[in-house]
Order: sequence, then structure tokens, then C-alpha cells
Amino acid sequence: MLEINLLPVREARRRADLRQQLMQLVLTLIVTIGAVGLVHSHINDQRARADLRVRQMQQDIKQFDPQLKQVAAFKKKKGELEKKIDIIDGLDKARSGPVRLLSELASRAPERLWLKSLHAKGATISLKGESLDNELVALFLSNLNASKFFSEVDLDSTQIEEGKSGGLKLVSFEITAHLASNKKSAGKAKKSKKGKKARHKA
Repeated sequence: MLEINLLPVREARRRADLRQQLMQLVLTLIVTIGAVGLVHSHINDQRARADLRVRQMQQDIKQFDPQLKQVAAFKKKKGELEKKIDIIDGLDKARSGPVRLLSELASRAPERLWLKSLHAKGATISLKGESLDNELVALFLSNLNASKFFSEVDLDSTQIEEGKSGGLKLVSFEITAHLASNKKSAGKAKKSKKGKKARHKA
């Protein structure tokens, strides 16, 4: 009976399998390293382009830096000038406001009507005066309403007073008005006075 020794064949097959597995492992490592290299190269390329753009932007900023400084200095100077102009305007209004107000009242007051007092509180002014008759008071109210300086003109009261030593009878009156430049506050004050009637005494 013949006996065949199969050990060398099995050993050769096992070695072949090991070589094949080793080659597959090496091939996998090569492919992995190649992929990692490509990704690394792509990332480095993006980083290089980003660095280039940053350098270009920094150069642009340095190039326009003098102009930016000039613009900032101009804005600062403009703000200072605007503040000075506002101060001058405020002083001018404070100086000329009462003068214009009195001039307007004088030009709107008819003859034979005299103002005895003027009181101002914020946007509200109160006038007291005398006239020869009620028609002159009504004319004065109409003139004030037609003025661009006044709004919400109201007659608070009228009263006939005996002249001194039995002289001529005069009509005393009280008027409330508001400056036209403060119409909003005048409107609020008007609501609080709504329903108030002028008092006439014979």
C-alpha cells in the first residue's frame, strides 16, 4: 500500500495564503497612505490660498489706511462743527426769540388795545390787557390765530371795568396761546382746557 505525505503541499498552500494576505495588506496601506496624502495636499493648497488672500487683504488695508485716517479725521471735525453750529443756533434763538415774539404781538395788536402783562411758561403764554370794546378783543384774537408764531389761541375772560375817577369804561381781557413751534405740547394743553368758557361780565 502506497502512503502519500501531504504535509509539504499544505505548508506551501499556507505560505501562499500568507503571501496573498500580506500583499493585500500592503496594497491597502499604500492606498490609505495615498488617500491621506491627497487630502493633506488639498488642505495645504486651500490653506496656502487662504494665506495668500489674507496677505492681499492686509496689503489693501495698508494701502487705504491713509484715506481711512483722513475720513475719520473729517468725520470728527464735522461732528465738532455741527456741535458748534447747534450751540450758535441755540444762542441765536434764545437771543432773538423774545424780541420776535414781542414784535409779533405789537404788530398784531389793533389800535386802542393795550397789553398790560405777558407771562410765558414753556410753550404757553398768557396775555392780559385792556381795550375800548369787545370787538377789538375779537379782532386781536383773529390776528393772533392768523400769525405763524401762535396756535391754539383762547380767550379766557373779559370784563368791563370802570375807569378811574368815573372815566371811560375799558374791557379787560385774558388770553392764552401757544407757540407754534411747540404744537404737540400745545395740543395737550388744549385738551386740558377743553370745555372752558370765556366769562363775560356786563
